[in-house]
Amino acid sequence: MAKKYGKLAERKVAKAMRERKKGTLKSGRSGKKVTSRKQAIAIGLSEARKRGGKVPAKKTGRKAVRKTGRKTGKKTMRKSRSKS
Repeated sequence: MAKKYGKLAERKVAKAMRERKKGTLKSGRSGKKVTSRKQAIAIGLSEARKRGGKVPAKKTGRKAVRKTGRKTGKKTMRKSRSKS
């Protein structure tokens, strides 16, 4: 079975984790300090993707849709009121 992640991804994630432990890892847009381990891993993988490393594509699908709060599938019909 082939490896999912390449060496570059491994290095980038390790670097992001070290920065998180030191307290110097910042998130992209807002520049806030990152304290979450999962977020640090995501940042490392994202950097590896940008550099062209061997990293699986981002997961998208049902979970991403559910987080937005939109209903999927069923459409509701409004009851029309009769004027009498």
